[in-house]
Amino acid sequence: MSDASDPIFWRDQALPFIEARSVRDGSKVCYAKHWHETFSIGLIAQGRCNYINRRKAKEVSVGTVVLMNPGDVHACNPVHGEPWSYKMLYIDVPWLCETQGAASIKGAHCFAPFSTIATTQRELYDGLSRLFDILTNPTIAHLEKQTASVSFMGLVRRRLGTSRSMQPARPPSLTRATDFIRQNCTGSISLNDICEEASLSASHLIRAFKGAHGLTPHAYQLNCRVEFGRSLLRAGHSIAYVAGAAGFSDQAHFQRIFKRFVAATPGQYRAYFP
Repeated sequence: MSDASDPIFWRDQALPFIEARSVRDGSKVCYAKHWHETFSIGLIAQGRCNYINRRKAKEVSVGTVVLMNPGDVHACNPVHGEPWSYKMLYIDVPWLCETQGAASIKGAHCFAPFSTIATTQRELYDGLSRLFDILTNPTIAHLEKQTASVSFMGLVRRRLGTSRSMQPARPPSLTRATDFIRQNCTGSISLNDICEEASLSASHLIRAFKGAHGLTPHAYQLNCRVEFGRSLLRAGHSIAYVAGAAGFSDQAHFQRIFKRFVAATPGQYRAYFP
């Protein structure tokens, strides 16, 4: 029997660019600070929560839409254990690039980030709620679902705009460090390995990395492993296989870290992707 705090996931093989998640009662759902490869957008359906994104912290409540660009370190957690509920969409970046490019956003053919992290615009809140219902309704045709997705993201762009200069340029040394961790996340890498790649001292690397990402290099590596693990679970691989492939010492370690970042167990996530 499912509990109100259990997450519900949705994904359709005919619409591989989008994933949905909802929780009826998030009072016991706690996230560590984390990021996604996808663009994330969600709504607070009931209650209120503490929302952190890009080092900004605020309390958001029912009627609010929250947005997280790919790579934005964020977390949403309950206020004093109060009940709250939410609905989220996770949208693949290549698909967004295609839709933004087709809309001729400054001639863009790659994702243009949003500067807004939260909005109470009623049109966006109601639009996201309708899109969530359309996507998760099994009786609605795929063409209608895809059309609704494109239309809603067009509405988001028109109402909120995008910003290509939102984040300051990162030093090449830090970019090398980040890329090295992402490319080698499933293996055993040491702080010395990263420092050598970035040509930085250990203290400088840790300080600069946390300043840029809001996470330590180790937490960032774990997040990369979890994102990789999610992709393997969606592809239908067993939890035991994914734990090893993602670089975890055993299945129990994978379960513990996955739940810390996703606020769901690998089994809960895997159950929705046959």
